[in-house]
Amino acid sequence: MREEVDISKDIDETRQGEATVIEGNTPTTGKKLYVESYGCAMNFADSEVVASIMTKEGYSTTGNVDEADVVLINTCSIRENAEERVRHRLTNFKKRKEREPELVVGILGCMAERLKKQLLEEEKLVDLVAGPDAYRDLPGLVGEVESGQKAVNVLLSRDETYADIAPIRLDKNGVSSFVSITRGCDNMCSFCVVPFTRGRERSRDPHTIVQECQDLFDQGYREVTLLGQNVDSYRWNMTSKGEIKDETKPTTNFAQLMEMVAQVSPDLRIRFSTSHPKDMTDEVLEVIAKYDNISNYIHLPVQSGHSDTLQRMNRGYTREWYMNRIDAIKRIVPDCAISTDIITGFCGETDEEHEATLSLMKEVKFDFAYMYQYSERPKTLAERRFEDDVPKEVKSKRLIEIIDLQQEHSLEHHKARIGKIDRVLVEGVSKRSDEEMAGRNDQNVKVIFPKGNFKKCDYVMVKITDCTAATLRGEVVEVLPPAKN
Repeated sequence: MREEVDISKDIDETRQGEATVIEGNTPTTGKKLYVESYGCAMNFADSEVVASIMTKEGYSTTGNVDEADVVLINTCSIRENAEERVRHRLTNFKKRKEREPELVVGILGCMAERLKKQLLEEEKLVDLVAGPDAYRDLPGLVGEVESGQKAVNVLLSRDETYADIAPIRLDKNGVSSFVSITRGCDNMCSFCVVPFTRGRERSRDPHTIVQECQDLFDQGYREVTLLGQNVDSYRWNMTSKGEIKDETKPTTNFAQLMEMVAQVSPDLRIRFSTSHPKDMTDEVLEVIAKYDNISNYIHLPVQSGHSDTLQRMNRGYTREWYMNRIDAIKRIVPDCAISTDIITGFCGETDEEHEATLSLMKEVKFDFAYMYQYSERPKTLAERRFEDDVPKEVKSKRLIEIIDLQQEHSLEHHKARIGKIDRVLVEGVSKRSDEEMAGRNDQNVKVIFPKGNFKKCDYVMVKITDCTAATLRGEVVEVLPPAKN
């Protein structure tokens, strides 16, 4: 199992095992759907597409799994622990099906594609399997199950983006939401299974993205996160080589798309995830610097600080290239927070290569990080090409060193904000105290402050007075009025 440590607070991208629920739609069939999602933000966004498709077929959604007629688990194959949690859940549902044979249980997403035969036929844990590009077929698949058949569709598509489907918002916080801009991935990182489970990369029509963001703003949402496995490679009407596909249509790159979304309203905060170092351009950074409502926060996974390791990982850049992008961020967007991913103990990693990662961390001083021990994933290039030869105890020791160093850097960054005044988007009452409110500043750091008369979706100016390695604390000094569009 890959061990993971996240000291980047409870940001949306890392939610694991949370049931996504929508309330209040009107069924026409009387049947109820329960959707539970694991893994990355893309899965949560996909679950909202699934809910929309099934609602149009007359299903209502429920947060009570015990009253559901159809249970769909949206799965993740990136980390072994996520797969283990899904298996545990499916085992529980199998026991329930012994009492309620009419219950339909299905799996969606990455794990569905990878383990379809095993889960459907060998272990008999599910009735249906639908891959990430087969969600339009779900009503038909459920129908097959109800007629006594097992149902499966894991075909990958080169052009499915679900652009015409208005997602049903399962997260009812009413403040922030995900908006998918691409699907799939063309980066064949040797440790990653995503290209094999989600297919080739394709970009969504920018006008549908902008319209979805406008609709969210009109519904009261005040933050959107533009999602893609690699947002920087977003290309509408362009090939991966930058060639125009259709001369009669305009082209759009990620910088242009982000500017289009930023112009929806000054009160709509824009975030994005995830960037890739080999594709991030100065043009993107200049757009971030140009618009106050684009969050000064970039997640730029490095994975390793040594070029030889990066080459084995097939990351497409060197240490020097990565540092060039870091320098560009700090030059063009001076107050930008930078987070990263780090994998320790990758195949063949030497003491020297590990020390190079530590030295890069000291040079960059990331605001926060997701840190993992490497574990081999089936079907990846690393499984075929390399031996997982770093001993478990060595991986653990190196991971502890990385965690300790990152905690120092996170605390250092937060201490530096004491005395500053940050713009904070209020998300609601703090999870730890009913007397406090919580929100995030432009650097995506959680800020806690006294409750007052503030409400969700307010923008407030908070003077930072204290901190931990995970959060900031402060006092509200001003409530900002709504911007004039």
